[in-house]
Amino acid sequence: MSTDSTRIDVAETEMTSREAKGKAPLLADPPGQVDRKSRGFMGLRRHAGRGGGYKRGIAIFDFVVRLCTLVAAIAATATMATTDETLPFFTQFFQFQASYDDLPAFQFFVVAMAIACVYLGLSIPLSIVSIIRPHAVAARMLLIFFDLGMVVLTTAAASSAAAIVYLAHVGNSNANWLSICQQFNNFCQRTSGAVVAAFLAMLGFMFLVVLSAVILKKP
Repeated sequence: MSTDSTRIDVAETEMTSREAKGKAPLLADPPGQVDRKSRGFMGLRRHAGRGGGYKRGIAIFDFVVRLCTLVAAIAATATMATTDETLPFFTQFFQFQASYDDLPAFQFFVVAMAIACVYLGLSIPLSIVSIIRPHAVAARMLLIFFDLGMVVLTTAAASSAAAIVYLAHVGNSNANWLSICQQFNNFCQRTSGAVVAAFLAMLGFMFLVVLSAVILKKP
């Protein structure tokens, strides 16, 4: 009896071990599949890290360009708003004077560039948010929307002022408009500098729009 029971126990033990060996692969993934999964997860992490770093780098560049654009807009506004020249060789009762507020185009220039300066100052916190959270879409969409509006506004201001500055430099013989820059040299130099700064600000806004589009497109 003891011999038979011993044989039965041995047989049951062998069957149990064979069943365990047969079921073990069903409970765990094959080694190759585990390696592929781990490599896939690591690849996704590396890809996400590269994407976040890329967007953060562009956001930092956006912040720098925004500051440079603000400097150009402030220079254009301040230069035009303080342009005023009076010819010195006339008496105090009879003088020729040239000022920016004598021309509606220059007045529009000052107002438009002042609006651009205020917007740039308000947009800097949003630009900082984009640096901290490079994947934030709402802040970037808000920036690109208003940046496009500023491109239109600064283009209109710079173009209208440039037309007046051109007439001041060369005149128009068909309309009997004479050049005044030989007499009001300082006035023409300051207004020309303001127009150049405004066009630089316009280019800065255009570049900001391109940067925002790249950030939104990059996965």
